[in-house]
Amino acid sequence: MVSFTHCCRKPDAVWRRLAWYWLAGLLLAGWLVTASSAIAADKSAVKKAVIRATPQGYVLDADVDIVLNPTLEDALSKGINLYFVLELELTRPGSWYWFDEDIAEPVRKMRIFYHLLLRRYVVESGYVTRTAETLNEALALLGRVNDWQVLERGALKTGRRYDARVRVRLDTTQLPKPLTIGGVASDQWELTTPWHKWSFDAPAAPVIPPPP
Repeated sequence: MVSFTHCCRKPDAVWRRLAWYWLAGLLLAGWLVTASSAIAADKSAVKKAVIRATPQGYVLDADVDIVLNPTLEDALSKGINLYFVLELELTRPGSWYWFDEDIAEPVRKMRIFYHLLLRRYVVESGYVTRTAETLNEALALLGRVNDWQVLERGALKTGRRYDARVRVRLDTTQLPKPLTIGGVASDQWELTTPWHKWSFDAPAAPVIPPPP
């Protein structure tokens, strides 16, 4: 009788061990997915940014490395549009007795998607639309900002010191409804570059040439 009871306990112990291995493997897989998403997000960054003066006003040139995690890449390949927001904040430093002055907070909307019929990636930034054959080329176009007018002529005082910071983030509010209901809270659907900060002296605006 004792021997029979002992034999029946062995399968139970084996199943409990297998269940533990299965749970551990599931947790590890989830951790790897989250970690890969975080690593991809960490690689996205604003490499450089500068504000220039033009006859019409002040423009921003920037170079952003945008790296998608496997979840976002898969969403693109299935025809899901990814919307991004380029955010710039300009302030004038205050003194020991006064707060910093907010100058402007312009926002630029961007979009990337894969055209299933053309078999090309489409990148929309501002009012400019371009296409690319590969994802790397498309992300390079998405992260290249040229001549984005952020301020009108005379908005900055020549020679005055200003602080600026810029970043790019995925606009999760523009994702399809089934994703926004259940999946957006996951790190797999998040992408935000760190703020790129710098200070500059406002350049003098070029003289507008007289009409011919």
